[in-house]
Amino acid sequence: MLENKFQSNLIKELKKEFPGCMVLKNDSSYLQGIPDLTIFYKKHWAMLECKKNATAHKQPNQEYYVNKMNEMSYAAFVCPENKTEVIAELKKKFGE
Repeated sequence: MLENKFQSNLIKELKKEFPGCMVLKNDSSYLQGIPDLTIFYKKHWAMLECKKNATAHKQPNQEYYVNKMNEMSYAAFVCPENKTEVIAELKKKFGE
């Protein structure tokens, strides 16, 4: 599956799992390495970097920003292989 197709399906699933959430697509040309998506839900936020599979190449700075944002709230790399686990972690973080 292409990354953009996975990302599109993931956004739909996030909106279904977290009714009323806002999912924003971030502009990597503005800040190289920033995760693809920001999710706002109730009083919480999280960032996700989408990958087409678990072995997909990571761009420079992606690890840095995912780790930094995870220290602040929650951030993760997400791919088809770990999507279920990431959504479960989001539910826990969001208090669902």
